[in-house]
Amino acid sequence: MRLLIDTDPGIDDALALLVALGAPEVSVEAITTVPGNVTIDLATDNTFRILDVAQPARRPRVARGAEAPLKCRLVTAEHVHGDDGLGNLGRRLGPDGRPRYPAVAHNLETRDAADLILETADRLGDELVIVALGPLTNLAVALSRDPRRLARAGRIVVMGGALSVPGNVTPAAEFNFYVDPDAAAAVFDAALPLELVPLDATRQAVLREKDLAARLARDSSPVSRFVSDFTQHGFAVGGGGFALHDPLAVAVAIDPSLVRFEDFHVEIESEGRIARGASIADRRSIPPDRKRRPNCRAAMSVDVPRFLEFFLDRLCPASR
Repeated sequence: MRLLIDTDPGIDDALALLVALGAPEVSVEAITTVPGNVTIDLATDNTFRILDVAQPARRPRVARGAEAPLKCRLVTAEHVHGDDGLGNLGRRLGPDGRPRYPAVAHNLETRDAADLILETADRLGDELVIVALGPLTNLAVALSRDPRRLARAGRIVVMGGALSVPGNVTPAAEFNFYVDPDAAAAVFDAALPLELVPLDATRQAVLREKDLAARLARDSSPVSRFVSDFTQHGFAVGGGGFALHDPLAVAVAIDPSLVRFEDFHVEIESEGRIARGASIADRRSIPPDRKRRPNCRAAMSVDVPRFLEFFLDRLCPASR
């Protein structure tokens, strides 16, 4: 399986990337960065930081994405992810007093994220699975440039939305769709092969600090120390546990049987003041011919024990 991951790292994005890079079932062909949890500069810095630690045998191509949402002012989430997006890693020092995580070199594609998405979808066709872990800005830009080439991707797995549960940034909206509701609306209106992984599913997939610590204690690799360092902030904010939003989306991309899907027509509110970014699924109990045709399938429940084992096995392979 060949993945392109669009991401705004982010603590849980970093975990998702490490799972994908450690999964023997897949090849991560490309990573594109998008503003969301952090600015585009930090999202790009963090992507290269993750690759520097993970040291994949075959490095994916990396392209920098849009500077800002299509129309809205950027809203970020440093209160959740730390000032740098990775739990304030910049404050950590080694025994010699030097930064434990110094700056790393960038090796960016000359083309931007939207063009890399289109080129990869055109080249790989239905072999490609696009996994969108952040706001859908880059996908919307790609769609505006060439909808035909974007539609060649076999699957597009989107972490976002809240269909039957409250949002996590407003009562109505999940963060990714709130940050760029216009992009989300464009993507969901485009008849693409969408698989939605909303808060309905991700809130079921909670990682406890003690469970991660037990696995990391059996793994002395640089990745293990890195994970321990950047997740401490997330566990502190989450009171000893946090939902694996983005890792679940990557896991669903690799093994869809981890969740139970339902087909829905979903629309994104992009104009409302109170409901900005809300994802509205037609859940009415009326005959199907009275509804608009489904435009996605949404993960609504998770085999949590099997998912957590899947996640930890690929994050900490030396701990098996």
